[in-house]
Amino acid sequence: MKLCASCMRCLVDRQEERVRDKGKEEDRDAYMRQVARIIAESAPEDSAPVLVERINEVYRQYFGPVTDYDEIKKEFNELMLSLEPDIRSVMEAGEDPLHTAFVFARAANYIDFGMAGQVEKETLFQLLEKAAGDSMDEKVYEEMLSDLGKARKMIYVTDNCGEVVCDKLAVEELKKRFPGLDITVMVRGEAALNDATIEDALQTGLDKAARITDNGCGVAGTPLDYVGADARRLLEEADVIVAKGQGNFETMHGCGLNIYYSFLCKCDWFRKRFGMEKNKGMFVRERSS
Repeated sequence: MKLCASCMRCLVDRQEERVRDKGKEEDRDAYMRQVARIIAESAPEDSAPVLVERINEVYRQYFGPVTDYDEIKKEFNELMLSLEPDIRSVMEAGEDPLHTAFVFARAANYIDFGMAGQVEKETLFQLLEKAAGDSMDEKVYEEMLSDLGKARKMIYVTDNCGEVVCDKLAVEELKKRFPGLDITVMVRGEAALNDATIEDALQTGLDKAARITDNGCGVAGTPLDYVGADARRLLEEADVIVAKGQGNFETMHGCGLNIYYSFLCKCDWFRKRFGMEKNKGMFVRERSS
């Protein structure tokens, strides 16, 4: 997805907020000039998550290590694991457990400290409760089922910690529905905000549901020009890709692969693009989005 004026403004605003109480005034001034330079020198195809990774390199020069989300990730992984039995019960009671798993996994996309700054547990509980009666875009969902019925290989690209518990349930149902389908789950290759990595996959048992691989980079998304060679090959060879979260949409949209995106609209640009209220869910296909 090409970087737009709204994303540029948001990048500047978020970085100013980030360092408002950090270090000396001259360091803050110099840092923001560097941020502006990175944005000004970016290519049209550079997405916001890619630029944030470049900005983080400058941040470390002026202010030291970026925020460590390790404890937050463990906390929300455990929180979602505690809710897993109840979510399974709702899935089992419904007519289409796979559909239900997908709407729960989409609702859990709310666990995003990079976008929200703070994740309210009460809001998360409310979104999960509403998910039980929510639905996917019927046409796109049926397209995905049709594609999966003919597919040999699928890649499921995760987004956030905690959310991966629901991703695990979705993958389990995919394997039940399509037993001959080769499914690989892709996580981030390095720490990126509170995005899921191999460690989160192990903590939540996602590795027991499917083969796990990482994308080989620390961008909060999956940009094909930045991921590792093995990850890119897997993505390009996949018949179907499911990609979770705004960051994956920003970094993958327009790449030409057969991708189904599932996410909540959490920022102004996404809400405006899709005509949705804040935290409303989307399920769109690359070829029709």
